[in-house]
Parts: sequence; structure tokens; C-alpha cells
Amino acid sequence: MAPPQQAPAGRRAPVPTGWLSGRRTGLRRGLAAVVAAINRGLDRLPIGHWLHRRARRRLELPRLDLRLRAPAPGLDGLRLCFVSDVHAGSFLDERDLTALFERIQAEAPDLVLFGGDLINTRERELLLFREPLRRLRPRLGMFAVPGNHDHFWGPDIGLWSAFLQQHGVQVLNNRGVRIERDGSSLWLCGVDDLTEGTPDLRAALHGRRDGEPTVLLSHHPDFFFEAAAVDVDLVLSGHTHGGQIRIAGWAPIHHSKFGYERGWFRENGCHLYVGRGLGVTLLPLRIDAPPELPFVTLRCPSRGANAGARAAMLAVPHADPRPSPAPVP
Repeated sequence: MAPPQQAPAGRRAPVPTGWLSGRRTGLRRGLAAVVAAINRGLDRLPIGHWLHRRARRRLELPRLDLRLRAPAPGLDGLRLCFVSDVHAGSFLDERDLTALFERIQAEAPDLVLFGGDLINTRERELLLFREPLRRLRPRLGMFAVPGNHDHFWGPDIGLWSAFLQQHGVQVLNNRGVRIERDGSSLWLCGVDDLTEGTPDLRAALHGRRDGEPTVLLSHHPDFFFEAAAVDVDLVLSGHTHGGQIRIAGWAPIHHSKFGYERGWFRENGCHLYVGRGLGVTLLPLRIDAPPELPFVTLRCPSRGANAGARAAMLAVPHADPRPSPAPVP
């Protein structure tokens, strides 16, 4: 087995800082408590649930394709459902989650991938997932990584991880697993949250075979800065809510240093998809950023097409080391 590929020395995802970074340090702990109190207060008002139901009626289920770089015929047609930023407990109850998860199951994905922020402010919000998770039966399993909200209100995420494991969801916190399908394999891995946790890409890639197609779950999209250096095919992230509230295409709150707010981005042949997520935080509003459940279908190139693509990549000189947004062709 070839040694796992690792990020070059000196290339590490920058840890977010500032009032809107999501990182709880110093006075921001007090700000987090205020935001939580506002959420809980609005959650008690009927108008909060009414507004959130209106937003959920605009739920989108985009069908996306991702062409793998290496031939892996058995992975052709593999369907991933990406679920992020649920924020259960704020304007979303067990009945709402059950209806959403039944809709996912009706699409019959092969894998269901949770991209963090399942809960909003309290550990007991996990209990809302007991019945909804029973409705999900993807062929190849369910997997999750933590988000910054999953780290809130506790010294660690041990309870969060244990609950999910008990209900059939494998937690990929700085680790990976091999998914086998029709004679081909996929390395599926995940990292801890960039703001509140300690992401370790080296640990997540440990055990990956040389050239093996790879999908990485990272709650914060800025971790793409690091992942794009190690031949990852796809990074799935959330955190931004697509801006949640956008005015004339502009989001007052920015959660990404590199502008990874929503949709597709590409760097070094690695693709990032930033989902808008299902839930909300602070206010039960979404403006020009409807919730979404993206379904990604993996496509396998022929050997000839793959060789041509690699030759074309080698012919393009590397310029700016920072990832730059680009739509998927």
C-alpha cells in the first residue's frame, strides 16, 4: 500500500478569526450565549416556526454530477446526499425532520453524508434525530462530521458522536473509511471543524491507496485550501448557509475568507461544493438563499479520457497558490 498523500509543509487552512468567524474565544463566548438566547426566544413564538416553514417550502434538491479523475467503473452512478446545517431545535422539530428525511429516503441515495451543525445550541437537541434517522436506509451507509455548533455547550463532542454511532451514523472525525462498490473503491473521509475543533487531514487520509478516488467532508469550506493540495476529488462543506440573507446578491454575513459562499469551486483538479444547508441560525429567515439537499452523482471517465485530462493538467503552469472560485465545467 502506498503511503498516504499529505499536504505540503507550510500549506495549512487558515483558522478563521473575528466576530463572525464562529470561533468562541474571549468575548465571543458571551456573544454566542446572546445568539442562543435569541434563538430560543424566537423558537417559542409561533411566528418563528411559520417563517421557517415558508422558507422550507422553497427547498431545492439539485442533481449534480462530479467526474472522477481516475477510472473507477464500479463508482459510476454512485449517488451521495449531502445534509448540512440542520440546526435542529431552532424552528425544526422531530416531525419536520422526519418529513425531510423521508424525502431523502424517497430519492434512494447510496450514501447520506451529514456535514455538521446538526444541532444549534443544546446537546439535548440530538434527541430530535432518534425517529428521523430510522427513516433513512441508504445502501452504503450514513456518515457525519461535526460543525462548530456541534462543539458548542460542552467540553467535547463525545455525546454527539456516541448518539450518532448508536443510531447508525459513522462519525468521520479526522478519519476515513473505504467504500466498496462493484469492484471499485472510494476513500470517504472527514475532518473536525476548522473553527471549534482540530482538523487533521493527515489522519483523515491515513490508509488511502495511491490514486484512490476521495471524497472529504469538512464543515467549514475554507479547509478546501488544504484539501486541494492532496488529490482529493471532492470536498463537501456547509457552514455558510449560502449567506442565508442576501440583498441584491450580497450577503451581509461572510463566513469564508476565500468567498466560498455557495455552489461549486475548483482548484488543482479538486472540486468543492458548498451547500446552503437546511436550517437557519439567529433569525428564521432565508432571503435569496433557499435551503437545499444536494444529490451528487459520481461519474467515471474512460481510461483514455482520464489520460488526456491528466496530460492537459500537467501542461498548465501553477500560478496563485490560493484557491480561486471557478464553476465546474
